[in-house]
Amino acid sequence: MTLAREGVLVHAWGPGATWALEATPDLLGARDSLEGFEPGRGLVRDLHRRMPGLRINRSRSVFEAIVPTILAQKVTGVEAGRAWKGLIRAFGEPAPGPHRVPGLASLLLPPAAGTLAAMPYHAYHPFGVEMRRANVIRAAAREAAGGRLEPLADLPPTEASRRLRALPGVGPWTAAEVAVVAFGDADAVSVGDFHIPDTVSWALAGEPRGTDQRMLELLEPFAGHRGRVIRLLEAAGIQAPRFGPKATVRSIRRL
Repeated sequence: MTLAREGVLVHAWGPGATWALEATPDLLGARDSLEGFEPGRGLVRDLHRRMPGLRINRSRSVFEAIVPTILAQKVTGVEAGRAWKGLIRAFGEPAPGPHRVPGLASLLLPPAAGTLAAMPYHAYHPFGVEMRRANVIRAAAREAAGGRLEPLADLPPTEASRRLRALPGVGPWTAAEVAVVAFGDADAVSVGDFHIPDTVSWALAGEPRGTDQRMLELLEPFAGHRGRVIRLLEAAGIQAPRFGPKATVRSIRRL
């Protein structure tokens, strides 16, 4: 994918090439709609004017979004990223296309749903993933391998998220994280997140700490675009003041 004078030039290879080309406008946020987003005077309107190119993308790849999201449940971003990279390196396949660079590792695709579904829970342990998250991934992988997960991207975001929450171990936070990435849901709010309530409370009310309830109260005027507001705050690098020690990065691989 490269920038061209009048748009974007896209090349695709492999069995999913046609689908990838058709999905490119969604992936780039070309169909993102600002209808109903009219913030009043204040920080949100200022950020929107400063970053007019910010778009809510829609990958339409549900399984690809849900696995790293499950890995991020109740752990630090470092732990989740380390586990996801380990799984890709161990079970991912080389991506199709002429992209090999001498001296660099091949670009790898995420592990296939059938592969992750067939692995026993203890096979995830070397990657720092305990039984609970491993079983949630395995359940989601079985749904994906059976062709029941990807069609959710064609449903209205609210209904798609409701069906996601019916999966074992998938709660509001996981569903919202997937919704904003795979469904392009501009209203998705990650209730239960460790940082976002503080960020919203600090940015919109000058309060250094916030709860989920307070976050939802402050975002209510932006209903329909609450996830967009969160994206704007994050893109601007706004963070609440930090107090106390950082979360400990743990490792269960040797247990």
